[in-house]
Amino acid sequence: MIHNSPILNHRESRANYDRLSRWYDLLSGSSERPARLRGLQMLDIQPRERILEVGCGTGESLPTLASRAESAGCVFGLDLSAGMLDVAKNKLKKLSLFNVTCLQGDGVRLPFQDESFDAVFMSFTLELFPAEEMPRLLQECMRVLRSGGRIGVVSLSQTEKPGWMERLYTWANHRWSRIIDCRPILIEDVIKDAGFEISGAHEMFMWGLVIGILVAIKPLQINPKIN
Repeated sequence: MIHNSPILNHRESRANYDRLSRWYDLLSGSSERPARLRGLQMLDIQPRERILEVGCGTGESLPTLASRAESAGCVFGLDLSAGMLDVAKNKLKKLSLFNVTCLQGDGVRLPFQDESFDAVFMSFTLELFPAEEMPRLLQECMRVLRSGGRIGVVSLSQTEKPGWMERLYTWANHRWSRIIDCRPILIEDVIKDAGFEISGAHEMFMWGLVIGILVAIKPLQINPKIN
């Protein structure tokens, strides 16, 4: 089960991250970086691949994705917040990375055609969505992935026996949801329920909280036999 907690609506979330965009890397960037890098390593991007990052934020993952896809590949970064995207675009401009496109949009309505990507990446994004929207988000990811494509997810992970830090964090999320807007989720269950097949899993810790890092596969479509 996913803890029920106050969740910002999309308008509130966009405004919140627009305000935080200038300071986000100072507030969370260094603490999130080790788990994000581990997730990128596990996703194992290959040259020429088409990659989508949902919730790309200030673009911390985009240079790594772009360098691994190389010039023959391409990367799209999608985020709800224009402020966060402005920070991401400035980073990419300074690095002269031209195989990355940043778009403002909502993960539950991805503006891409079916089977457009080889891999999708989300880092500290899935747990921001209300429980009722997570299936829609993951179904959209499933839709835009090719058969056999990969999804990499880094998320706060809910444990069966929460320690004091997880309990404190969950309480703070209930109390100050406008500031602490993400919460631990049963990441493996959420991914499996969406129809993905988990191919790799790892755990790390951040501020005493468990971070789940998963890679999962969109099952291969079985073509009907023609007699």
